[in-house]
Amino acid sequence: MKIVPMNNLFEDVFDDIVGSEKHRHNPMRCDVYEKDGVYNIEVDVPGYSKEEINIETNDGYITIKASKNDEYKDEKNGKKYYYHERRFGKMERSFYIGNMDEDNIKAKMENGTLVVTIPMVQEKDTKKTIDIE
Repeated sequence: MKIVPMNNLFEDVFDDIVGSEKHRHNPMRCDVYEKDGVYNIEVDVPGYSKEEINIETNDGYITIKASKNDEYKDEKNGKKYYYHERRFGKMERSFYIGNMDEDNIKAKMENGTLVVTIPMVQEKDTKKTIDIE
């Protein structure tokens, strides 16, 4: 089984050849790997708390969403900003996992990195031979 990010496969081939501007500037950079029968997704989410992150599974996909309000537009904080670079708003990444053990998915935050572990489910051999009479 292969974890597949949700985007156009043609784009992936093209991006591998020339490099992707879209992926270079994606605020949700991640690493995906398999180790000891478990898929692991590590996503950089510096500045986000676990309460600002949502992880959902649906129909073989896992989606990680992070949302943060723009405190610079908050008139109530009494601050007068002259310059700011930190990003606010919403960001999201989805991956197709296929058969996963949804009841045993775990997630934790480690130094600004979200670590999601997804136990694999052994694929059943659905091939069946039909005898001809």
